Amino acid sequence: LRILVTILNVNDNSPVFEQTNLTKVVPEDTKVNATIVARKDLSASDLDLDIIFYELTTIVPGTDGYFAIKGVNNPEIYLQKALDYEKFKLTTLVLYARDRPVGSTDTTNTATTTINIVIEQADTKSPWFLPCTFINADNSVCISSPYIGRVNISEMSMEPLILEPGPIYAIDPDYMLNEKIVYSIVGGDTDKVFSVDADTGNLTMNKVATSPDSYLLQVMATQVNNIQKYSTVSVEIKVINKSDHPPYFESRIYNGTVFVGLAPRSFVFQAGEPSSPMMIIATDDDFPDV
Repeated sequence: LRILVTILNVNDNSPVFEQTNLTKVVPEDTKVNATIVARKDLSASDLDLDIIFYELTTIVPGTDGYFAIKGVNNPEIYLQKALDYEKFKLTTLVLYARDRPVGSTDTTNTATTTINIVIEQADTKSPWFLPCTFINADNSVCISSPYIGRVNISEMSMEPLILEPGPIYAIDPDYMLNEKIVYSIVGGDTDKVFSVDADTGNLTMNKVATSPDSYLLQVMATQVNNIQKYSTVSVEIKVINKSDHPPYFESRIYNGTVFVGLAPRSFVFQAGEPSSPMMIIATDDDFPDV
């Protein structure tokens, strides 16, 4: 008698990952849909030769939605949403491998592997002139105000000009990279009256200003490593007459008279002259026409 015996495979083995913990460094400017971890590095094996079902979860709050797997049977991890180093710098993913679909009532064996994702800051931002004001909640955009300075007409200043709200200064907002920045004047100085130090940003004079018109300079800050990363700012230089004398009042003491019961904004009159409003006048010998 010939007896045919068929051995039925019992689900008595769990899936196995080759690596139960791995770390990947991902540049901040990685393109969406790019592969982060290849399928071959994440595929689990099963001695029972079952079909493996995968599920990816994120365990760091605020970092979900950025990474996903290609499919329930394909564990390749890809970038689903653009990264931002300012929002988070690392996250941890857990990949589950099951030998039965999620929700199955059959006995299911499970394995896990942990993927640590480290975000590497990329050169994504142009320089910021300081001081500046953030205009969005995540502090990714900072707008600077114009710089303002003054020079005396027909007078040469030998020192760097004093500007408000401070000296010309720009930084690389990709602060982990902190690339070197150089400065240049790119507009508003057709007469070449001014120069800017490429390294320090100090603004100096090449020659005297002979016109009372103000200068509206455009100064550019450029990253040395990437000339496509630059910003510009306005620098207004007002040309004024030199002031050697302080203003002074025509009289050291003014005496006035008011009457009881006058309405607000009523005139104060000169003492002894009830019909003449009191006037307080100052003059300046440097500016006789003002």
